[in-house]
Amino acid sequence: MIDIAVFDEHKLMLEGLVSLLGGVSDLRTVLICDDRGVLVQKLKAMQVHVLIMNIRDISVRNLNLIIQLTISSPKLKILIVSMIDSEETVLKTIKAGAKGYLGADSDRNDLLEAIYTLRSGHDYLSKSITHLLLNRYISGMQTGESDQPAGIGSLSLRQVEILKMWGESYTNQEIAERLFISVRTVESHKNHIMQKLNLKSTVDMIKFAIKNNIIEI
Repeated sequence: MIDIAVFDEHKLMLEGLVSLLGGVSDLRTVLICDDRGVLVQKLKAMQVHVLIMNIRDISVRNLNLIIQLTISSPKLKILIVSMIDSEETVLKTIKAGAKGYLGADSDRNDLLEAIYTLRSGHDYLSKSITHLLLNRYISGMQTGESDQPAGIGSLSLRQVEILKMWGESYTNQEIAERLFISVRTVESHKNHIMQKLNLKSTVDMIKFAIKNNIIEI
């Protein structure tokens, strides 16, 4: 069972986020909050695995809240939901301590996949955010700033196949359907890929795939 907290200062949006989690047997919404002070205090006193946090800007107030929660609840995984798909916003929230980011293109399936991915101990970025940071990386690579180490020889053919499909923006569910395996097996392969290559985030996986010509740019 994954215990979820949802935070949004706008009650109508808060209810919308909560409704998206309904009907999923292994997700349990244990905290619904629209007050920052209450949120911090409640999370100190209870066990929550993932916090879904809707933000509308990258004000110092929002960034400080992420930092404060990261410090006071170190095991908590913060998933940002935002209509803002800007590089500055994404990078600042991640630097503050967020582990996931869902942009304007995200739907309910992305939300659920992000929750499971964060609970497994890995970062999660939606497709638009991955492409945004991917373009940034490509620009850096063209100016000689990329330093991603190689190591493709350590991957199995199936792992290379999954890495290629994931780099081409297929979701875990889509990969599972195309390869006739379970979503859990896809997640397991991705975890092993990151372990073998000593990668820390999904963005690093994209970088590796580009550098080793697994996906085209």
